[in-house]
Amino acid sequence: MKKTPSIPYEDIVQNALRGVVREVLKRVQSDGLPGDHHLFITFLTHFPGVVVPEYLKERHPEEITIVLQYQFWDLVITEKGFSVGLSFNDVEEALRVPFDAIIGFVDPSVKFGLQFTPTDFEDTALGQEPAETLTKSPDNKRSKLFEPKIIPDSEDSKVITLDAFRKKK
Repeated sequence: MKKTPSIPYEDIVQNALRGVVREVLKRVQSDGLPGDHHLFITFLTHFPGVVVPEYLKERHPEEITIVLQYQFWDLVITEKGFSVGLSFNDVEEALRVPFDAIIGFVDPSVKFGLQFTPTDFEDTALGQEPAETLTKSPDNKRSKLFEPKIIPDSEDSKVITLDAFRKKK
């Protein structure tokens, strides 16, 4: 008996929600961050197409959260991802992140957040060259990098999660 293919609703919804992240970043690129807005973006550090300095991958072997608030530059948005310049312990670094690598997006100033199911590496069609290793910074500049902040849930939070729609395994 031939199995009928099903419509991949979860993938379609996740792709649409990643479009929200893309649109927000496009607006930040063109207009800057308005008011008190600031963005926490969590992504998988070893996802294909992610480019971060090797010392950050060593410090954050699975995922890292970056903050776009006061000091970032060269924000460039493409259909597949974004690149941005950030400072880690006074060392300027360039990062490149495919949207499929993002697992969390939060703007705590308006209590808005999105969570994503990690995309399987082998299922990803990024159309990007493999991640290259960026030049390492001197060891004395690596001692204290930022740690992600935990944002407490509240009744008026707008975190969207797709757990109710996930397949039960």
